[in-house]
Amino acid sequence: MSKNLVIVESPAKAKTIEGYLGSDYKVVSSYGHVRDLPKGDKAIDIKNRFEPTYEVTADKKEVIKNLKSLVKDSEMIYLASDDDREGEAISWHLKEVLKLKDEQTKRIVFREITKNAITKAIENPRGIDIDLVNAQQARRILDRLVGFELSPILWKKIKTGLSAGRVQSVAVRLIVDREREIEHFKAKSSFRITAIFEVSGKTFKAELPKRFDTKAEAEEFLKSCLAADFSVGNLEKKPGKKSPAAPFTTSTLQQEASRKLYFSVAQTMSVAQKLYEAGKITYMRTDSTNLSDDAMNSAKNAIHDSYGEQYHQSRKYATKSEGAQEAHEAIRPTDFSVNQISGDRNEQRLYDLIWKRAIASQMSDAQLEKTTITIDISNSDLNLVATGEIIKFDGFLKVYLEDTDDEPEDDDNANKSLLPPLTVGQELALQEMKGKETFSRPAPRYTEASLVKKLEKLGIGRPSTYAPTISTIQRREYVIKESRDGLPRNYVELSIADGQFKDETKTEITGAEKQKLFPTNIAMVVNDFLVEHFPNVIDFSFTARVEKEFDDIASGGQVWQDMIDSFYGNFHHSVEETEQVSRQDINTSRVIGTHPENGKTITARLGRFGPLVQIGDNEDEDKQFASLKKDNLLKTLPLKRLWNYLSFLET
Repeated sequence: MSKNLVIVESPAKAKTIEGYLGSDYKVVSSYGHVRDLPKGDKAIDIKNRFEPTYEVTADKKEVIKNLKSLVKDSEMIYLASDDDREGEAISWHLKEVLKLKDEQTKRIVFREITKNAITKAIENPRGIDIDLVNAQQARRILDRLVGFELSPILWKKIKTGLSAGRVQSVAVRLIVDREREIEHFKAKSSFRITAIFEVSGKTFKAELPKRFDTKAEAEEFLKSCLAADFSVGNLEKKPGKKSPAAPFTTSTLQQEASRKLYFSVAQTMSVAQKLYEAGKITYMRTDSTNLSDDAMNSAKNAIHDSYGEQYHQSRKYATKSEGAQEAHEAIRPTDFSVNQISGDRNEQRLYDLIWKRAIASQMSDAQLEKTTITIDISNSDLNLVATGEIIKFDGFLKVYLEDTDDEPEDDDNANKSLLPPLTVGQELALQEMKGKETFSRPAPRYTEASLVKKLEKLGIGRPSTYAPTISTIQRREYVIKESRDGLPRNYVELSIADGQFKDETKTEITGAEKQKLFPTNIAMVVNDFLVEHFPNVIDFSFTARVEKEFDDIASGGQVWQDMIDSFYGNFHHSVEETEQVSRQDINTSRVIGTHPENGKTITARLGRFGPLVQIGDNEDEDKQFASLKKDNLLKTLPLKRLWNYLSFLET
């Protein structure tokens, strides 16, 4: 019998911690939450200040039975769930269910599972922070109220089995809005002028800073350059530097793991959880970019040992997130001297990413020399410009460079020229000049990574919500994640070389998309319905304001029942009003055109089992139907794409 019982959430964490504590401690797992709101309308007493009724979930009854038995034989109970609102709520529920007395209960918290951190936590216990518990309760109760009252409305008015969530619906709205931006976008063409010059057997590229709106303007310019001389008008060298990115927060880890490792957001959190529970990294749900003094010293020693003293530069990063609930430390290795770990391939890859990002944050700036060359054209007031960049000292670039979600307008922009030695006034030999027709692009569809970035920027959700939110909207088939091949597009390319002018039409493949998020028809319909009848629920600023109110509750600045009351009154009134909306008033169909042979109306609409196309009016006895794929959007489907689906109806 152990006189001290430590309760954590997961078996893996329990096993790791038990290895650090002596025989006087027994470490067991609660396997996550042990209580929740029951299904049905009795879970929340709305008239009694939203008083919740909790019950032990069916899968945890045996767990609670075993824990009660262990509690009887223990003198002191340590509640050691995660150091955030969710973890605080788990500890509170355990105390309530196990009927633990204050004098025998201690709450301990830690941000990494190391012997030192566990020992410090045991030596510095505290009580349960009821403000953090109330913030979690407020989120859970508010989300239950929204889902419980809104989902039945969707069943009645649109389609059985639909569901709506407070944060999920906002995420879907972002994806729907982006799809409509793309739908209404009108591409504008312009001509980009580039030139290749040769100096002492080496070539470099220059570009005209301005673009021509028409082919005629570009052609006139290129033809004028046939008789022009080119020379170096100005040469400017400036020192520059690149600085490393801050260590990972939850959202930046999700974004970078998506870009570099092609992990889904859910996969990133699952792998990070394993690393944390194995004692390899600090807690993976955090808004903070801060590193502790101990961590900074550890990073310093690792940098000195591996790269040399000149590569170290100590940095403190300010956390940008207002009211960050987990303002402790960024995600980092628990031991900077360990740059490789055992484990499966994905654990090794994610650990490597976390190690590199954290160690790079404490490394020297990269020192650069940036060169800008202005090239004069003898018969024009316009100038060409060439830019180059030389790394004089690699600094943190020896270890790590952050990726971005930005899509380059042209592959050429991604390449920096390595410029040859040049002097002002030097004559330049033109090898070739091109005027390529380019087209403006709409904002790209979201990836999981860029959606997380947008949600964080808007202040919607918190580290613990991003992964389940994005997984939920895909599981409920509001959103599908796909890669799509590009389509051929013709463009004009004008060029001059060897005294000759060419005008050619070429073809390129454009519009290829990797792992982008596309809304389904049901997402379009549900989003429009919510925007019209429940604007507050999916208003971006309103949803962000709710998050700040949760923060206020967590800091003891607001009573959680008051916060929910201020939301619920207007929301419930909207639910009652929407009951009066006729199903026929909800736009779930679109007239595509008429059949070329029989003249009947062709309509795409949302049926009981998904999107379909119908030939003939509802009154026609011989009307015919064909199912559509989930990614065929009713509001944008062109008539010519229907024949693949309708051809079998003609047989």
